Amino acid sequence: MNKRHWPFLLGGLLVALLLAGVVSNYASSHPDGLDSSLLKGCTVNADDEITGGSCPAQQAKDHELADSPLADYGVRGIGNDFVSTGLSGVLGVLLTFALGGGLFWLARRRGPATPTASATPTTSADSADEAATPSTGTR
Repeated sequence: MNKRHWPFLLGGLLVALLLAGVVSNYASSHPDGLDSSLLKGCTVNADDEITGGSCPAQQAKDHELADSPLADYGVRGIGNDFVSTGLSGVLGVLLTFALGGGLFWLARRRGPATPTASATPTTSADSADEAATPSTGTR
């Protein structure tokens, strides 16, 4: 990577960190329709607990990683929700950036590309014959 790309890369990383660390705290606590569509047919109280009816959400189970340090859009052990959510977002951006950067580093081309030799070299006589022959549009 040449030196001209670094400011763009670092600027993008800074914007992603700002969005993940600060703006993510202002996101809706009910962001998508998946949860609401799974609750169709059930009655729900103010704490989003199912109190009656029949719906697909009743078969929901906790994820295997539900007790992991970064589960539920926060960092376990941090009492302040604003800091916990922001730190979780920042850690996610940094981990994603590191993983993506590592994969790109592994996949990048090593050294300059070597030109391949043509199967049939063109001579000046061949070029003159092609110039004199009218083209039919097909080869």
